Amino acid sequence: MLPLAGITVVALEQAVAAPFATRQLADLGARVIKVERPGTGDFARRYDSTVKGLSSHFVWLNRSKESLTLDLKHPEAAAILSKLIDQADVFVQNLAPGAAARLNLEAKTLTARHPRLIVCAISGYGSSGPYRDRRAYDLLVQCETGLVSTTGTEDTPSKAGISAADIAAGMYAYSGILTALYRRERTGRGAALEVSLFDALGEWMGYPAYFTAYGGTAPARTGASHATIAPYGPFATGDGKGVNLGIQNEREWTRFCESVLQQPALVTDSRFCNVTNRVAHRAALDAAIREVFGKLTRAEIVARLDRAQIANASQNTMQEFWDHPQLAARDRWRNVGSPVGPIRALLPPVLMNDAESRMDPIPDVGEHTEGILKALGYTAAQITELRAEAVI
Repeated sequence: MLPLAGITVVALEQAVAAPFATRQLADLGARVIKVERPGTGDFARRYDSTVKGLSSHFVWLNRSKESLTLDLKHPEAAAILSKLIDQADVFVQNLAPGAAARLNLEAKTLTARHPRLIVCAISGYGSSGPYRDRRAYDLLVQCETGLVSTTGTEDTPSKAGISAADIAAGMYAYSGILTALYRRERTGRGAALEVSLFDALGEWMGYPAYFTAYGGTAPARTGASHATIAPYGPFATGDGKGVNLGIQNEREWTRFCESVLQQPALVTDSRFCNVTNRVAHRAALDAAIREVFGKLTRAEIVARLDRAQIANASQNTMQEFWDHPQLAARDRWRNVGSPVGPIRALLPPVLMNDAESRMDPIPDVGEHTEGILKALGYTAAQITELRAEAVI
């Protein structure tokens, strides 16, 4: 049995952060009922159409869920949602600022009515403070937390290539809900949880924040290279590909010079004899490495690095990651159902020795509406009437 079998989650969710949290709960066996807008559903369904006509974000974030459509502005929808929450263990929402209060779905209201319920609210900047009502798209939070200022090259600040703020918030919501479920097993009490994108990504910015506040200057932007260690980063190879490597100590530096570059004199070169000097003379160091690497293929360089026991990685494209031999060798791929047929999906990162994570289909908009309503006691005639009135 999966760890969360028997747990029911009701989610008023959209975009990335909340769906990421609830998909991971579904992976562990929870029943996740995703409440969507009638007709169009979660707007992340329309971010793109690259996965056989489906959105890549939606495919990633929403397998193993049930889709129920509800027009939350319709008076009849409140009664349906209330019945759902009556039977839920967890309620998750990432509605726009103020929307939960207007719908009487604030944590204090719900937990007063359901003492065992775990309520998780995900927002951009939290429920208080001057930024409470600001819109908080992922890029904007990356900017506000300083992530963009630390990423990119010396001349060009850059956002992270993935939704770092959304993913951070989703992970903290997920772990927070698991913690609250564990506590409820011991105390019988539910919980009100609050997670903001700003706080979540702010936690991840701890190293540059401390470095700046106590050191007086921010870490330098160095592209894919390390700001305070050299050599540590990407280098082009003679066949037009790339390899990343990292030197962590002087023993590795010696092996790198002798076995990889095959230039032992560099070991004691005054410009490179310790990490401080190597960082100070990074341009000359990089030029010396490029001179050697430019005459070799990536495969040849990786072979030398492996023999010298120097940490390295190929600078893969996304297609190379998709086709990665490590994923194939460890049987990490599964097929999941969807409205457009089977789609490949990676198993979740945590592997259990006695159970496999749930990998059920990606739902169509409102696919489970009728079944959910019948389970709540609605008759076929009532469901037909709800459709006619555009409640569902």
